[in-house]
Amino acid sequence: MGHGFKVWEEVIGAFERQEAVYFLGMLWEVALRGQERSCGRASRARSLCAFLLNGFSLQLGVERGTSTRWRRGMKEGFFLKNSVFSLIERRHSCRLYTGEPLDAQERTALHEFLGGQRRGPLGSEIRIHLLAQTQEDPYCLRGLGTYGFIKGATAFMAGAVRSSPYDLEDYGYVMEHAVFVATDLGLGTCWLGGTFTKSKFARRIHLAPDEAMPAIVAVGYEAPRDRKGLTKSHGPKGRNRLPMEKLFFWESFGKPLVGCPSPYAKILEAVRWAPSASNKQPWRVVVTEEGFHLYLQRTKGYGKDSLIFKLLGLADLQRVDMGIAMCHLELSAKELGFRGRWVREESRGPSIPGERAEYVISWKLEVP
Repeated sequence: MGHGFKVWEEVIGAFERQEAVYFLGMLWEVALRGQERSCGRASRARSLCAFLLNGFSLQLGVERGTSTRWRRGMKEGFFLKNSVFSLIERRHSCRLYTGEPLDAQERTALHEFLGGQRRGPLGSEIRIHLLAQTQEDPYCLRGLGTYGFIKGATAFMAGAVRSSPYDLEDYGYVMEHAVFVATDLGLGTCWLGGTFTKSKFARRIHLAPDEAMPAIVAVGYEAPRDRKGLTKSHGPKGRNRLPMEKLFFWESFGKPLVGCPSPYAKILEAVRWAPSASNKQPWRVVVTEEGFHLYLQRTKGYGKDSLIFKLLGLADLQRVDMGIAMCHLELSAKELGFRGRWVREESRGPSIPGERAEYVISWKLEVP
């Protein structure tokens, strides 16, 4: 018993250094996959993992008001090492990379996460591929095209989503979750949206006629000077974020949410910092006692109603943006101990007077 408590004290110390979360993830991987040769070791791994999680629940859940502080990804057994909130603060649109191929460990981690993504939270069928240059094959990205404002990226995450009512929202959610994983690995990323459905990227992953590729994400090691000139709060466009009262409301759109009590404030701030095409921030959220209700406020002259959109057949990126916001909302809420599910309330319709609003989805809180 004394040795057990000594181990526990060491794990708590590691937790304070944000190392225990990673340890638990690796331990659970052993338990789930049976990677150890001995079945007895796998069984002991499961027992130890359960013991540690129970300890976390008692030590941290009671004292800090949240069920746990360990973070699980959409794929069963996949863990983020760092807090979602710290990853949101760290992430920015990286446009300059070192040109070095990703290490095998990082490629493997991304492949494992992406391989576990088969459906979005709203049911759309999705597959995302990592196209990465390696030391052995430095020319594997040749012919995919270059982008003037992206320099030195040695990997891209390119996906396909099958046509469905919520295909673009699901695509945005799953791809943004992949961005979190890449950021957690210390990598830089940048969303690229546009006309990829008929691109060389689409041909590389054998895009089917009933699939779309609304966007891709560049991945790589961030060049040191890419952060030159970034402000402390999320980069050069940080000051251009819309204020909370423009984005979030209490019970109805006539009541801007000002001075929102914690922890809702942390969740909504996480949504506010979600990336969006051209930084339009098209999401609007009505908060009630039941949960969060998300609306898409379309930007006039931008998106599906614009002439450029119709001529070039561009993806409806503002719907992708909604999926990105959904990802920020759910992952941050779950980290704070909230549980909920995505539902569509048919009774909710556009209700922003004089504005181009579309009701999208609600995240309903589940009462323990």
